[in-house]
Amino acid sequence: MLESSVAPKALERTLYIGAACLGVLGLGSLLLQFFGASLLISTSLLVVVAAVVGNKLASHNSAMAAVWLLATSSLAAAFLIIFLSNYDAETASVPYAFWFLVIASWALAWASVSRFTEINTLSRTVNGVLTVLIPLIFGVWLLLLWEFVTQGHDVPKVLLPAPSDIGDRLVNSVPTLWADFKQTFIKSVLTGYIMGCSAGFLVAILIDRSPFLKAGLLPVGNLVAALPIVGIAPIMVMWFGFDWQSKAAVVVVMTFFPMLVNTVAGLSAASKIQLDLMNTYAANYWQSLFKLRLPEALPFIFNALKINSTLALIGAIVAEFFGTPIVGMGFRISTEVGKMNVDMVWAEIAVAALAGSLFYGFIALLERVATFWHPSMRSTAR
Repeated sequence: MLESSVAPKALERTLYIGAACLGVLGLGSLLLQFFGASLLISTSLLVVVAAVVGNKLASHNSAMAAVWLLATSSLAAAFLIIFLSNYDAETASVPYAFWFLVIASWALAWASVSRFTEINTLSRTVNGVLTVLIPLIFGVWLLLLWEFVTQGHDVPKVLLPAPSDIGDRLVNSVPTLWADFKQTFIKSVLTGYIMGCSAGFLVAILIDRSPFLKAGLLPVGNLVAALPIVGIAPIMVMWFGFDWQSKAAVVVVMTFFPMLVNTVAGLSAASKIQLDLMNTYAANYWQSLFKLRLPEALPFIFNALKINSTLALIGAIVAEFFGTPIVGMGFRISTEVGKMNVDMVWAEIAVAALAGSLFYGFIALLERVATFWHPSMRSTAR
């Protein structure tokens, strides 16, 4: 059962009033200066009605208000995009009413997010939807504002292409982007990630067994972990060649020591009472390791895996700047910048960001499944 607040907060009420006022300003500006702009007039009326109805709904049902505000702000944004696509910003500046309506639509979307965050329910399905929906609304509106500013002010594509231009490049360059993704992520990142994390984990077990290694190897590891990528990458290219093997080697170096340090710290996370209990059961080292210390170390291990999921991608892309076949994300970024094809550069960045985010999300999902019993997982549940 959904619970809703009795009345909207002061900030949210301000958003309603501000959206309605901006809608009125936009309508008045259009009536005085651009009477023929019927699409913007419709958007102004929509914003005013959305703010008034949303304010009424918020006093009775938070969920209904959130859905109403999301729907109307999305429709207003669609109207604005249609207007912008049919408007020639090179010959005349975009009317002030357009910017009033952009801010008003954004205020409605902000109010919808505020209402969504106030929904309390015991349903895991609803909680899961809200967990995805709220950041999705925020991210979509960042892209919309980016689109409005670049198209409305006619920003040169060499400086900053609009998201629509980047999207067109993504759609029209799928074979090239897939070849680059396969070379960089599948071959270099995944291979180096698995090898580096596995080696770091195994060496951490050896260090845990040997005080000598713990005293001697960890300081050296911290020193090597501080080495810059730009210094390691050319050396690896000379050692392993120009293909993906040298990039995987860079990823191994970058992911090895975070896994090593976190695993060593995790193996020391078990309390003395727990260790004493295992001793009373006459458990040997390996029994204590697998039944107590490794489970206690899982949050540390997954922390290293999540850190390495982003480090690996960054390391592989940067390493490709120092020598690679004519394929790969880093190669494409460096060459397309020289050709002033900035939309292709942003397309590669978008693919890398999406791949890195999905990879990180996959590791986080595995962590939630494997450490559901840990207090940190229970405290993050809605």
